[in-house]
Amino acid sequence: MKKYNISRRKFISTATVAAVGSNFLRLDNIYGKNIDLRSKKDVVSIVRIKDGNIAKAVEEAIELLGGITNVTIGKNSILLKPNLVAPDKNCTTKPEVIKTIAQLMLRSGKEVMIGEASAAAESFNIIGNDTYRTRKREILDAMQKYVFDTLGYTDMAKSISVPLINLHSGDIIEVPLNEGFAAKSLKIHKVLADVDLVCSVPMMKTHSLATVTLAMKNLIGLYPGTEYYSVRSWLHDRASEKGSTGVAYEVIDMNRAVKTGLSVIDASTAMEGNGPFDGTLVDMRLIIAGTCPLATDMVGATLMGFEQNEIPAINLAHNAGMEPGMLYDIEIRGLTIEESKRHFVKPQVSKWTDINKFWGIKEL
Repeated sequence: MKKYNISRRKFISTATVAAVGSNFLRLDNIYGKNIDLRSKKDVVSIVRIKDGNIAKAVEEAIELLGGITNVTIGKNSILLKPNLVAPDKNCTTKPEVIKTIAQLMLRSGKEVMIGEASAAAESFNIIGNDTYRTRKREILDAMQKYVFDTLGYTDMAKSISVPLINLHSGDIIEVPLNEGFAAKSLKIHKVLADVDLVCSVPMMKTHSLATVTLAMKNLIGLYPGTEYYSVRSWLHDRASEKGSTGVAYEVIDMNRAVKTGLSVIDASTAMEGNGPFDGTLVDMRLIIAGTCPLATDMVGATLMGFEQNEIPAINLAHNAGMEPGMLYDIEIRGLTIEESKRHFVKPQVSKWTDINKFWGIKEL
């Protein structure tokens, strides 16, 4: 795998779009402004959900980026990665958001699939008051099916003829990782190496380990449990030993290992306080989209009232030279930050070692 290089990606995407033609380069968006797809900056859009119409807001957010055809130029196979940490609709990506993105891509002639490796579910690796870590395929596979079924993803995927991929198990391969923080290589499901694009679609949440869950953090769910255990406990143990703060090493390593691009943050309902499970729901009524996960997260975190250096993964990305480096390097379309910002109640952030001790994680 090549090192994640945002500057190179921006150059290629800009050059490709410019070659399409002047009629395609400009279009009128719903706000009555002209969109110049030749922008030299990473672009992030912010759209308000009106009258509960989530699908329309998702379509508008992607249109503000130049439309689905533009953001998937040269990408034929795409894996959509929702945030399905547990079988709880209060802390997971709404199926309607994923369905809308999938339908847009299908209409553009793309091959689409939905993949996830959920962290935990009662009766599988949470039994009573005890949390267990396991690599057993029979448990992880049954858990993933239960999560898909419970959250409505099984029925939704069938309705649009898109396959669901259990990323916990199956054809697992090892990919080298240049300049990895937690590891020299990662083990991932082969489908992640085969697709042209991984589209991260998280629910906007605070997080007691990572401070926030946004586009980059959402890719923690790409680590297969048959290799790294459920709740990624083995992974976090090793990364913590190497100095990872707020699971930042694990987040950036995976973002460099797979082909990231379009990100769509489901902020229809968000979570503040002690997420990702026990926080308070917030009616944000927003969809945020961008073609650079780091830029999308920088805008998302700012909308939540955080400074960039408060988010370990963003801080590490900047220290590693990833771009954009500053908020003013990002072109924001649609709503402004001032129109959509809300100061979230911040989580009580803990170290993985402390949480591990508190949970008293056992092994199945």
